[in-house]
Amino acid sequence: MDLSLWKVLDKLKNDYEWVDLTYELSPNTPHWIGWDNLEVEEKCNLTNSIFNASAYKTVGQYGTHVDAPFHMVEGGRTLDEIEIKEMVYPLCVIDLEQKVLEDDNYVMTVEDIKEWEEKYGEIPQGAFVVFQSGWSKRDPKTMDNFDDEGNRNFPGWGLEALKYLVENRKIGAIGHETSDTESPISSGKTDYEVEYYILDQDRIQIELLKNVEKCPPKGGLIFCTFPKLVDGSGYPARCFAIIPKN
Repeated sequence: MDLSLWKVLDKLKNDYEWVDLTYELSPNTPHWIGWDNLEVEEKCNLTNSIFNASAYKTVGQYGTHVDAPFHMVEGGRTLDEIEIKEMVYPLCVIDLEQKVLEDDNYVMTVEDIKEWEEKYGEIPQGAFVVFQSGWSKRDPKTMDNFDDEGNRNFPGWGLEALKYLVENRKIGAIGHETSDTESPISSGKTDYEVEYYILDQDRIQIELLKNVEKCPPKGGLIFCTFPKLVDGSGYPARCFAIIPKN
């Protein structure tokens, strides 16, 4: 009997670091401005029953969550159609935190990706690419970053950058720390064309990641787990990375 996988697991648990990339799920969890807070209704507790149980009401795209292609694309795959092999990827993290500190609305460019590749090598096919902006370090109450005119301000992916990753590097998926794929400075004007593009390429994306700064630029693995929801367009996800120890 082959027990090699047990040895692999033992090595992963003992020789590598595990990083939780997920926000705790509660009514206070950061989420897109258009959604209501999670509602929790207690059904029973250990005082009046033999078990605790609660009902939870929330939109699928809440907190750290996965977006399936069907989120925006007519006929796109739903969560129950995502293959389990699509829940784990080689992890590449593009750190643009300094540029975001200088410009809240910074948009990732193709040049940013090429600069990363000059340092770390070509992004591998099937990789999960994270835009590290540092945004998850903010107080959740300030993540929308409203200006005096009531407009939101935060960084996002550029359309040409995503096209480069999909068409030239054949990546598997993307993730980011913000509540939207695209910066608000353009999303309203473009009708969310950047988010539509990645989902229209039959890729999933993960929004509102945290702790990505704890991951190395390359060499890690990311696991993105979520329910097999029939006709689901999105759902809170539990994401984590396994990375080499320093």
